[in-house]
Amino acid sequence: MPVIVIYNPVSGDRTAKAFFDDHVLPLLKQRGVDVDKVVPTESSGHAGKIVVDLLTSTNADWSHPLSIVLGSGDGTLHELINTLNTFSDARPLRRVNIALVPAGTANALYASFFPSSPEDDPVQYKLKSVEAFVSGNYRSVPLNLAVNVLSSHPTPLSANKDLKHMSISAVVASTALHASILHDSEALRATDPSIGRFKTAAMQNITRWYGASVKLFPHKGPGVVEVYDPATLTFVPFEGSTVDEPIVDLEGPFAYFLSTINVDRLEPQFKITPRAKDVLEKGTVAALDVIIVRPMRDPSYTVNSEERRQVFAEKAGAVLGAAYQDGAHITLRYAHDGRVVAEGSGPTVVEYLRCGGWEWEPDDADERAHLVCADGDILTIPMGGKASCTAVAPIDDETGFALYV
Repeated sequence: MPVIVIYNPVSGDRTAKAFFDDHVLPLLKQRGVDVDKVVPTESSGHAGKIVVDLLTSTNADWSHPLSIVLGSGDGTLHELINTLNTFSDARPLRRVNIALVPAGTANALYASFFPSSPEDDPVQYKLKSVEAFVSGNYRSVPLNLAVNVLSSHPTPLSANKDLKHMSISAVVASTALHASILHDSEALRATDPSIGRFKTAAMQNITRWYGASVKLFPHKGPGVVEVYDPATLTFVPFEGSTVDEPIVDLEGPFAYFLSTINVDRLEPQFKITPRAKDVLEKGTVAALDVIIVRPMRDPSYTVNSEERRQVFAEKAGAVLGAAYQDGAHITLRYAHDGRVVAEGSGPTVVEYLRCGGWEWEPDDADERAHLVCADGDILTIPMGGKASCTAVAPIDDETGFALYV
C-alpha cells in the first residue's frame, strides 16, 4: 500500500512542520510504516499535485488503495479531493484512505469524528487518526461528498459554451451569513489566525438578510425532504413533500443557509447539524443536513427594515450561539410575540432539514447572496445564475475517499 505524508506548513497556527518532525514521523517509523514520500505543500492546490505526480509515475503501485497522512485543515483536504476528482487516467483511481492530523483553524472533519474532551492529551488527541492507521486493526469510514455546481444564465451568445463551475465539498456548502463570514474572515487571517476571526466576521454581517429562492430535493432513503421535529426528536416529512411531489420550494429573505456532509460541527464545540452523523452511522445513502433561518417565520416580523434587521440579529446571534451548547439551537422556538423560547409549540427558529440536494437562485440585486462557500473556498454565482449542491456516495468499496478512525 503506497503511503504519502503531506502537510501544510502555513495551515492554522503554522506548527504543522514541527508537529510532524517531533511526533508524526517518529510514530510512523516506530510502527514500521514505509513512507514513499514526505512533502510539505508550497502553494494552494499543491497537495493534489503531489498525489497526481505519484500516481502518474512509471513505478506507481495501482494494485492497492493509496494511504495519505495529511496534516492540514479542511481547506487543504478540499483542494486534494477536488484535484483527484478531476484526475483522468486510463486506470481507475483506487480508494484514497486518509490519516488526518488536525493542523488547521477549525478542523471540522477531524473534530466531528474525534470529539475532544478536557481530559485529552493535546499531542495524543491530534494523533488519533494516525494511530488508527498504524494500529493494524483500523477502520476507515467512507466519505460522502457534496457536488456544488455554479451555472450561468444561458444567453444566445453563450449557448454552446461551458457555463458551469464545479467544486466538491467534504464538510460544508453554504450561502448567506456563513458564506459572508468565510469571505470576510480571509482579510482577518493575517492579524488573527485563530477561530476568533470567524466571530469577528460574523458580527460584521449579522444584520444582513439575503434575497434568494431555494429548491430542496429529496434524498433516496425516504424519497422526501425531511425536517427535524423537536417534539419527537426525529426527522419527519417536510410539510408538502410527498413521494409523488417531493420537491420543496422556499422563498427568502434568508438570514442563514448552510448544509453539511460527513460532519456535525464546524468547530470543536460549534455543533451546527447535531444529527448529521446519523447518515454515516446508519450506513444509509448520502444526504445533506441543512440549517436555515428565515426572518419571516418570526411572528413579530412586520417589514424588512434596518431597525427590524438589528432586532432580529440579536435573536439570530443567540440562536446560533446555542449551537455551542451541544446543538441546542435546533430545539428553540418562537413564542407568540416573537420571543425565542426553549419550550412551547410555536414554530422553530431554525429549520433543520435533511435532503439529497438543494438549489439556490439569488436575487440579481443582492450581491452578497451570490457568494457560495465550499469548505472555505469562496465562489461567486454569475449574474442571472444559480448554485446547486448534491450529496453523493462512493460508487463502491474500492473507490472514493475514506478516513482512518
